[in-house]
Amino acid sequence: MLGSAVIVFREVLEASLIIGILMAALRGIPRRLTFGGGGVLLGVAGACVVAVFADTLFMAFEGSGQEVFNAAVLSTAVVMLGWHTVWMARHGRELATKARALGDKVHGGEATLWAVLIAIAVAVLREGSEVVLFLGGIIAGSSGDAASTLAGGAVGLGAGMVAGGLLYAGLVRIPMSYFWTATNLLIILLAAGLGAQAVGFLAQAGLVTQGSTTLWDTAAWLPEAGAVGTLLHTLIGYMERPSHVQGLVYAAIVAALILAGQVVQRRAPQSAASPTG
Repeated sequence: MLGSAVIVFREVLEASLIIGILMAALRGIPRRLTFGGGGVLLGVAGACVVAVFADTLFMAFEGSGQEVFNAAVLSTAVVMLGWHTVWMARHGRELATKARALGDKVHGGEATLWAVLIAIAVAVLREGSEVVLFLGGIIAGSSGDAASTLAGGAVGLGAGMVAGGLLYAGLVRIPMSYFWTATNLLIILLAAGLGAQAVGFLAQAGLVTQGSTTLWDTAAWLPEAGAVGTLLHTLIGYMERPSHVQGLVYAAIVAALILAGQVVQRRAPQSAASPTG
C-alpha cells in the first residue's frame, strides 16, 4: 500500500501542480474552470486509452514507443504553454487594469483557454497513463492484495491533488501588481523543464545522440526522487543529471519565451490603452 501511495503521489503531484499553476494564471478569464475541467477529463480518457494499447505503444519505433510518445506529449505541452505565455504577455496588463471586467472584453481569451485545456490534458495524459500502467502491473503481476494497492493509489491521488490545491491557493493570494509576472515566470520555467525532459526521452530512444555528456551531477545532495527534488523537478524542470543538450534546450526555451513576451508587450500598449467601452 505504501509503495503504491508514494508512486501515485509523485505522478499526481506533477500533474496537479501544473494544473494549479495554469488555473491560477487564468485568473480573471471567464470559463477557466470549464476548460480546465475539460482538460482533466480528456487527459484521464486518454490515459485509459494508452493503458489499453500499452503493448502496441511499447513495441512501436523498434521498442522505443513509450519514449517517443512521452517526448511528443511533452513537446505538445511546451507549445501550448508557450502560446499561453505570449498571450498573457500581451493581455496581462489589460486584465490587471480592468479587474472589474475580469477579462470579459479581452480579445483572444478563448484562444488561450483552448491552449491551456490542451496543456492540462497532455499533462494528465502522461502522468495518468503512468499511474494506470503502474497500478495495473502491480495488480496483474502480484499475489498481494489488490484492494490494498488501490487504496494506496487513492491515498496518493488525494495527497497529490491537495498539494496542487495548496499551490493554487498560494498563487491567487499574490497581489495583482505582481501576479502576472509571477505566474508567467513559473509557466516559462515549467515549459523549459518539459522541453528538456522531452529531449531526454528522445535521447533514451536513440533519436538524439549529440550533447549527451552530463552537465552537472547533484544527485548526492539534491536527489530528483526526494521531496524537494520532486517539487523542483515539477515546477522548474530540475534534473539531477541533465545532459548538455537538455541544458541548451532549457535555456533556449526560456530565452525564446522571454524575448517573445517582450516583443508582444511593445506592440500591446496601444490596444491595451484604448477604451473598451
